[in-house]
Amino acid sequence: MQLDELLKAMETIAPRELALEFDNPGLIVGTEKTEIERVLVALDCTLPVVDEAIRLGCDMVLTHHPLLFRAVKRISPDDPVTAPVYKLIRNGVGMFAAHTNLDSAEGGVNTTLCRLLGIKGEEPVPPEGLCRVGELEESMSFSAFAEKVETVLNTSVRLAGPEKQVRRVMVCGGSGGSEYPFAAAEVADVLVTGEVKHSEAIEAIHAGVNVIAAGHYETERVVLEPLVERLIALGCGAEFIISSAKTPLRTLDK
Repeated sequence: MQLDELLKAMETIAPRELALEFDNPGLIVGTEKTEIERVLVALDCTLPVVDEAIRLGCDMVLTHHPLLFRAVKRISPDDPVTAPVYKLIRNGVGMFAAHTNLDSAEGGVNTTLCRLLGIKGEEPVPPEGLCRVGELEESMSFSAFAEKVETVLNTSVRLAGPEKQVRRVMVCGGSGGSEYPFAAAEVADVLVTGEVKHSEAIEAIHAGVNVIAAGHYETERVVLEPLVERLIALGCGAEFIISSAKTPLRTLDK
């Protein structure tokens, strides 16, 4: 397919206008190739992901997290921030990211989380529309819901808050601990996110919101397969390969 077709399809799926002000979505590393035959889809564009793309003969890397959030003055293979960019350019591989716009979009990270966790009638949470809030079909204990999150996302969770019945749930994949005031405003019983700071957990409990921290990678990787399915449904004729890369964090084997 043509590169422009991929860019248009991604704009349909995750319109750039949905991205938050600080974000850097879009075509971050361009390519001279106009024909895109193979795309590697990943959460992050790390050096191992770039190496995987080169090994597999990919023309493009499509990720959730962008590169180059802040301005850089030089691109070096020795700098951990710019090394992936250096290697992509050297090997003629492009890179596109859809970040907070994919978090917010219908069918994106947070609507996918809602559907996996059985949260019904989900709606965007104002004012940013990044998170989603809805209700479980039936209330359940906080512990039982946490176990469900752990099983569905194949992860280990950390909990904050007292044991209670929960039904109304706000989800925010990734680093969403700071979003607890919006969960409180939406009268959510619990916030499901990837990471939460110690202070945010304390403040959330004070605001009446329990928190489940299920891992940044684990709460966002869920969007990769649905994203590929939507690209194919929109007529994108390239071969899409989901990266074998995993989270950089691991638990200690015992």
